[in-house]
Amino acid sequence: MIYFDLLIGFLKVGLFAFGGAYGAIPLIRDVVLSYGWIGDEVLAYMIAVSESTPGPIMVNLATYVGSSQAGFCGALTATAAVVLPSFIIILLITVLMKKLLKDPYVQAVLRGLKPCIIGIILATGIFMILRHCFGSVGEPSVNITAILMTACLAVIYFGSRKVLKKALSPVGLIGISAVAGIIVYGLV
Repeated sequence: MIYFDLLIGFLKVGLFAFGGAYGAIPLIRDVVLSYGWIGDEVLAYMIAVSESTPGPIMVNLATYVGSSQAGFCGALTATAAVVLPSFIIILLITVLMKKLLKDPYVQAVLRGLKPCIIGIILATGIFMILRHCFGSVGEPSVNITAILMTACLAVIYFGSRKVLKKALSPVGLIGISAVAGIIVYGLV
C-alpha cells in the first residue's frame, strides 16, 4: 500500500508542479504532510539538504521521502513517479518539434529568438562583471582583484582565438575560471 501511496503522491507533484523547484515546494509539503510521511520540521531540514546537494530539489526530496518510508524500493518508486510526467511531456514535445522544426514559420521564430537570447545572456554577463568589479549602485566599490581576473579571462579567451584559430570552449573557460578563482580567492 505504501508503494501505491508514494506513486500517487509523487505523480501529483510531478504533474502539477509548475514554476521550478521553489514553486513545487508547497505542493510537495502538502502531499508529504497529508500522507503523514514526515513532519514539517523534518521536511524543512530536507528542503535545505536538497538545495545543497546536486540534482533537482523535487527528485532529492522524493528520493529521501521514499527511502524513509519504504527503503530502496520506496525511493525508486517516489523518484520515478516525480520524474515520469516531465519525461513523458518532453518526449511528446520532442516528437512534435521534429515535425514543427521543418515548418518555415517556426524556423523564422527560432531565428528571431536567437538574438534575443544572446542579448539576455550578454546583459547578464555585463551586469555581473559590473556588479562584482565596481560594486552595486548604493555601495560603489572597486574590486581590483575581480577587474584583473576579468581582464585575464578576456585575454585568455580572445588570445586563444588568435593562437588556436578557434574559440575556447565554454567548458574550458569555466574550468580555467574555476582554477583561477581557487588560486586567487582560496589560496591568497
